[in-house]
Amino acid sequence: MLNTLLPILLFAALGLAVLGAAKRFFMWRRGRPSKVEWVGGLLKMPRRYLVDLHHVVERDKYMSKTHVATAGGFVLAALLAIVVHGFGLHNRILGFALLAATVLMFVGALFVAKRRRNPPSRLSKGPWMRLPKSLLMFSVSFFIATLPVAGILPEGFGGWMLAAILAVGVAWGVSELFFGMTWGGPMKHAFAGALHLAWHRRAERFGGGRSTGLKALDLDDPKAPLGVEKPTDFTWNQLLGFDACVQCGKCEAMCPAFAAGQPLNPKKLIQDMVIGLAGGNDAKFAGSPYPGIPLGEHGGGPHQPIVVQGGKGLVEADTLWSCTTCRACVEECPMMIEHVDAIVDMRRHLTLEKGSTPNKGAEVLDNLIATDNPGGFNPGGRLNWAADLNLPLMSEKGEAEVLFWVGDGAFDMRNQRTLRAFVKILKAAKVDFAVLGLEERDSGDVARRLGDEATFQTLARRNIATLAKYRFQRIVTCDPHSFHVLKNEYGELGGRYDVLHHSTYIATLISRDLLDLGQHKGGSVTYHDPCYLGRYNGEYEAPRAVLKAIGIEVKEMERSGFRSRCCGGGGGAPITDIPGKQRIPDMRMVDIKETGAELVAVGCPQCTAMLEGVVAPRPEIKDIAELVADVLIEAPVPVKKPVVAKAELAGVQ
Repeated sequence: MLNTLLPILLFAALGLAVLGAAKRFFMWRRGRPSKVEWVGGLLKMPRRYLVDLHHVVERDKYMSKTHVATAGGFVLAALLAIVVHGFGLHNRILGFALLAATVLMFVGALFVAKRRRNPPSRLSKGPWMRLPKSLLMFSVSFFIATLPVAGILPEGFGGWMLAAILAVGVAWGVSELFFGMTWGGPMKHAFAGALHLAWHRRAERFGGGRSTGLKALDLDDPKAPLGVEKPTDFTWNQLLGFDACVQCGKCEAMCPAFAAGQPLNPKKLIQDMVIGLAGGNDAKFAGSPYPGIPLGEHGGGPHQPIVVQGGKGLVEADTLWSCTTCRACVEECPMMIEHVDAIVDMRRHLTLEKGSTPNKGAEVLDNLIATDNPGGFNPGGRLNWAADLNLPLMSEKGEAEVLFWVGDGAFDMRNQRTLRAFVKILKAAKVDFAVLGLEERDSGDVARRLGDEATFQTLARRNIATLAKYRFQRIVTCDPHSFHVLKNEYGELGGRYDVLHHSTYIATLISRDLLDLGQHKGGSVTYHDPCYLGRYNGEYEAPRAVLKAIGIEVKEMERSGFRSRCCGGGGGAPITDIPGKQRIPDMRMVDIKETGAELVAVGCPQCTAMLEGVVAPRPEIKDIAELVADVLIEAPVPVKKPVVAKAELAGVQ
């Protein structure tokens, strides 16, 4: 009886799974076109899964080992079950191999069940709570059904009753793990996730690469949507990526806005896009809601607006404006989903089409258009901070080894101290450098994060045209946001440069013995990693090397390096200013105070402003350039003896 039932159950489930896969694929294809390597991506998928994805999963040792056992055991067991029980190849060696695979899967499923007995708050519950039972049922049913094949038990052991029980177990297991993989359910991530890795929107991320620059809009194409208004405005492989979400909530646990009680949860945002593509509402979402926004009140469809002004769309506008674009969610995601891309795409529609950037957003964008800086300051004052420094100008020199990109910190009195400190370092190292002076404009970072792609591209093209007039080897800047935009986002518009953050350049100067440095004499120091330097560009070591060179042993925060907590200053968040239960910089200051450090070293003007905005008492905040400038041992200026005329000497005699 069992030999008859098993092939029927297996092939019925496989047939339904194939139908579900086709249905899902055509659903994704409702999105906008996107070029992918169809065959090449599929061929690269196993390596991306086993190497690139595993590097991320490996950060959680428990789940890494659990996943290897459960997923590896399931893949082997499923393939062998189809061969042995589907096609009836009852071979003892195959039987023992299938037994081993089911045992491996069973052990992994036990650890999944253990985690689910007392799950962390970030994990989705609901259907996910039945997944360990389904995994166990699949592995146990096929283990028992395979014992006769391996010759351990005789054929027909247990009679029709055992066969019926096993058939029920197999039906349960294969319906969840085969049928549910494509029609919906906890295992959907396995099918969608594999294809997501094959046809990922940012294939450059694999093989140890890094890809963090936003994709440019084609503003010259009248048919191209300006951002994303409805789910089908996303590219089809973005929609595929949303379906790959495993609802582990690691993005949620790392999101500074969620922790601050602002109405954003990256995991729910991705699930809302899945709901929107299929049509429905969020009443059955089994995870944490957006803080302050109850479940069941929002919904939509594939061709309906995601944000409905004054209504209940899929997502409220404040959810999108709460994001600091820190990429903590992207860095943690074990499925390598691009949350920030999706958020900025939706912001672009709100800004460019609806003109609905909140709070001071519209004012800042107007300032950028009128004065080339977000503060609306007179552009003629861009070099006032350096009136006494006699800075060399590119317009006068024509070429230099280093072009020092000053950034809009030139208009901020606090950041001017950092700029002056870095100029002091450049001069001490006798670097051949120059600045653009009044020719420099805002890099466009803020405009782009706020969704104003048109203003960004206008500023970027102007800067690219200016830079094209001069010759230089590299650009160096104290601002990670300008650093990132110039390095990673101007290239798509024709501006390709060698760009360094000032901490990296200072580390280079130190390694070449071009700076005579003393030792830091202050108290203990911790270092805050800027998001746009660390997570966006992978620079964690240079700032620490500089601090070590001046005698500072960094007291690391619990959340440092790639898990550093955002200061709250990125993505235009201080401009849109969405309220929460607490401020993100206050949360970061708690992290800082836990180290007992008396001073915080930073490498970003936004971080400086946000952390210094925390109410005292708190540690002092200093940029790395200021700390290095403080210990510079400058060569003594030779004292010139006064020249005394001979006549005067004669008069004295």
